[in-house]
Amino acid sequence: MSDDSRPHLVVLTGAGISAESGIQTFRAADGLWADEPVEAVATPEGWARDPERVLRFYDARRDQVRGARPNAAHRALAELEADGFRVSVVTQNIDDLHERAGSRSVLHLHGEILMARSSVDAKLRYPLSRGGIRLGDVCDKGAQLRPDVVWFGEAVPAYPEACDIVAEADLLLVVGTSLAVMPAAMLLDQAPFGAPCALVDPEAHALAPAGVAKIARPAGEGVPALVRHWRETRALSMPEGRLD
Repeated sequence: MSDDSRPHLVVLTGAGISAESGIQTFRAADGLWADEPVEAVATPEGWARDPERVLRFYDARRDQVRGARPNAAHRALAELEADGFRVSVVTQNIDDLHERAGSRSVLHLHGEILMARSSVDAKLRYPLSRGGIRLGDVCDKGAQLRPDVVWFGEAVPAYPEACDIVAEADLLLVVGTSLAVMPAAMLLDQAPFGAPCALVDPEAHALAPAGVAKIARPAGEGVPALVRHWRETRALSMPEGRLD
């Protein structure tokens, strides 16, 4: 438990927030899997079968992330934290846009594209400040490096920590996610009883479970609007009336 007595905003972010920075999503018709089947590039079996293909796929994604820039939603969350609010981000995204915007408390559920890790010891992780991973690049134990990304069929090691963070939320904000990816979708159940929850997404009315406030706007509009309200009132509360 944290000894920080400030009200705690926990933000769960998904592909929709990064899409506004030009990063392709998984499920769009022109998205990441349009040319590469998920089984080939995002499973342990695909890695075992053709590691070079997997590395090429993630090199392309890495280039895309490096060329992207944080958008208004990323910046608003960082500004709220800089203004003295306690903000924790739990993201399904593997890019570093939250960090580049200035957020300091970011947990990546599904790993980080700008990191490599050992294929035999997940604790051995290495930053990729430039370039990518090649066959023959090895960890300190002599094993091939792989992307530091959680693939389909693998456990999500950061999930227990994410549950602990959500359990300390005074207000839970969900941004740009379909709430369909497990186990991330179950995180809502970890929030304290009575803690308000809001979803910012253009499809919020179709996606949000009962009891979740629906803000049917893109992340770059809805999140800054909420942040302006919180900074003006100096309190974590949902605005009266509709933002959408």
